[in-house]
Amino acid sequence: MTNELLALFEYYEKEKGIDRSTMVEAIEGALLSASKKSIGPARELNISIAPETGKIRATAKLVVVENVTAPYDELDLATARRIRPDAELGEEVEVEVTPKDFGRIAAQTAKQAMMQRLRQAEKEMIYDEFKDRAGDIVSGTVRRFERSDVIVDLGKFEGVMPSRERVNTEEYNIGDRIRAYVVAVENGPRGPEIILSRSHPNFVRRLFESEVSEIADRTVEIRGIAREAGYRTKVAVFSNDDKVDPVGACVGLRGARVKNIVRELNNEKVDIIRWSENIREFVEDALKPAKIRTIELNEEEKRVRVTVDEEELSKAIGRRGQNARLTSRLIDWDVKVEKDESKHEQFEARVVEAGGQLAAELGVDLDTAVGLVRGGIVNLEMLAGVDAEDVAEILDVEESVGEEILAKAALKMGGPAPHGEADAAPAEAPEDEAPAPASEAAAEEESPPAESGGEEEPAVAGGEERENA
Repeated sequence: MTNELLALFEYYEKEKGIDRSTMVEAIEGALLSASKKSIGPARELNISIAPETGKIRATAKLVVVENVTAPYDELDLATARRIRPDAELGEEVEVEVTPKDFGRIAAQTAKQAMMQRLRQAEKEMIYDEFKDRAGDIVSGTVRRFERSDVIVDLGKFEGVMPSRERVNTEEYNIGDRIRAYVVAVENGPRGPEIILSRSHPNFVRRLFESEVSEIADRTVEIRGIAREAGYRTKVAVFSNDDKVDPVGACVGLRGARVKNIVRELNNEKVDIIRWSENIREFVEDALKPAKIRTIELNEEEKRVRVTVDEEELSKAIGRRGQNARLTSRLIDWDVKVEKDESKHEQFEARVVEAGGQLAAELGVDLDTAVGLVRGGIVNLEMLAGVDAEDVAEILDVEESVGEEILAKAALKMGGPAPHGEADAAPAEAPEDEAPAPASEAAAEEESPPAESGGEEEPAVAGGEERENA
């Protein structure tokens, strides 16, 4: 038993850093509880252990009497004087009651109780050492998994990273070396627990403090952090020195500083923004790279309404709404991003205006004219270049309605009606040209056609012959 105790003393002193006096106190209490089975309920039973040798001594204080009636409480006078020659009746005498076979059962029971007390002492040490380290970054090795919690070996102690503090996009394997943020040291019913996190916003804050010397010496301040772990983080920084650019200091030469942070965050996107008291400037910087058209503020309700062009809308909102959502958290205002409708309204006004002009020229109602304009037909000349089927498709009407619209257009333009109606009508002779004599007309009818097949050439040729004659 002595050798076992000495070995335990040395192990816990070297490996766990537990003071030997603390272990001695724990073992004495454990052995006292275990000894009552082998020694009995002796009066004022006490267990003492020599820290250097590990020797165990059990003593009891018994009352000196003439006739012993309670063996665990009383001692006869003759026996008492062998222990202490000056003992008298009624006095208390300390008697060693250590049994020769303090016993395997007693030793095993004592060892179990001792281990329990030592674990409790170890947990108390964890709490004492880590209670002031909340908010620090620690390094450790992934040791095991308990359901979805990650148990991290921190050296002498173990920390737990609950599932809520994990990063969804990260995978952890046993043996991986990781850094984590100490969220809290909780002294719960199971003893103190070191709660770790890699998703906490302050994890990013501590990384910046360790990488950026200007933040460490308080030249540059981090005024706000908004984070969706694994995806994107926005950091607002401010410089107390006008000569120091806070964004440039955090980015570092060729981005070296921020690259180290991004690497630790497994390529999580990090936006560094210049903090400003001017909410308009702050919002504009926070929503970059989107270009803002207008910003409306409601200071009473702390709301911001931002409008952007349609092509900039996806940039302003961000993937799954992250850009707008993180901006809202960063400035602590409700940010609403909307598409700028002014261009659309101007376009609609021009469509209605063009439709009104076409309706007046064509003699149709405004809705029909606007429908033609939306279909790309903005004047009568363009209308003359399509057929009734195209018009019917544009307006979603019967083809006969399209024919009526084309007929109106032809009439307004003074041209022939559609579908070859003008070709069927007889051509009128020009007023300044006299009719040919009957004999000549007959001759022309009998003469064979010209080789070219043209209708005008024979008439011209006949005219030239008359002039030559």
